[in-house]
Amino acid sequence: MIVRHVRPWGGAPTDIAVEGDRIVAITPSAAKGPSLLALPGLVEGHCHLDKTFWGRLWWRNEVGPRREDRIANDRVARRSLDPRREGRALAEEHLRNGTTRLRSHVDIDDDSRLRHVEALLLLREEMQGRMEIQLVAFPQAAILRTRGCEEWMDEALRMGCDAVGGLDPSLIDRDPVGHLDAVFRLAERHGKPVDIHLHEPGELGAFALELVAERTRALSMKGRVTVSHAFALGEVAPERAAALYALLAETGVSLCTSAPAYRATPSVRRAREAGVVLFAGNDNIRDGWNPANAPDMRERAEAVALKNDFRRDDEVEWALETVSTLGAQGCGFADYGLTPGARADIVLLEADTPAEAVVSRDRPVRVISHGRDIPLARS
Repeated sequence: MIVRHVRPWGGAPTDIAVEGDRIVAITPSAAKGPSLLALPGLVEGHCHLDKTFWGRLWWRNEVGPRREDRIANDRVARRSLDPRREGRALAEEHLRNGTTRLRSHVDIDDDSRLRHVEALLLLREEMQGRMEIQLVAFPQAAILRTRGCEEWMDEALRMGCDAVGGLDPSLIDRDPVGHLDAVFRLAERHGKPVDIHLHEPGELGAFALELVAERTRALSMKGRVTVSHAFALGEVAPERAAALYALLAETGVSLCTSAPAYRATPSVRRAREAGVVLFAGNDNIRDGWNPANAPDMRERAEAVALKNDFRRDDEVEWALETVSTLGAQGCGFADYGLTPGARADIVLLEADTPAEAVVSRDRPVRVISHGRDIPLARS
């Protein structure tokens, strides 16, 4: 395959030669006339394939105001779901929109136990060669306070989950040291990276970030630990936040944001200045937690840009990097990019610049994943 007369990241027109699933050469184009913008396959850095109602009739949500209410509501909502079926519908729509690599958290609790893990492992196998999926073993209802949870997570990692999850060590488990000890114990035992949901506010969240950084340093896990959400970085005083960004950079802890409208979030600018990898994901998409969001990472990049008050083209391109190059780096997806030797994941768009691609609602003209064209029409 030769992808002719396209502009990688809005640069000069080139031809991209593909053999098998690899880019083997990129050469100047001799053709004249209009050319399409080429981006590498986009990266969904944080979603929940096992919770979504995507493709189903509308589900009426009457949840209470507390996080505990939402956890209980989610248990009820997901009982009508087949995670493999609805998760597949969401993954396929992501793929049609140019997402070729995806990280999903998968619930493990006393209700689902390993049922969701089994379903998404099958889905991952079914999508192999078209979409690369990472699965994070996620203790939705706590590790320490849910009898058997650590053992189920241990088994999920043996079964093939790619990373160890955690959740609000103080507010959910009421034992931040014990919770993080369990998370990192599992990570060390299985040689897996870590991705922790941290919604805890202000100084409580800052304390959790320090504990995560301490363990990352002690276990030499630089570049293998992510904190998702990390709202506290947008809530503490600027001087406190600066010290935390410096600590995260020094220990190699990355951040993942969903750029929600309802909370302060980590700053893309401050993370870049400090040398912290900050990438983005949707979090919940059309499920019992959130009726909104869409499997479209350019739309998520636009949300990141708006949340960070980005107006210049170069700043909007920073937002695009959170769902592409930085997403691949933060999740550890290998062989990424529009360079010889990288996997041939290419998205072609009618846009002049990457910034226009972020705000344009036009669908991709062509999506190539693993060196293969993806049908863009829904079956």
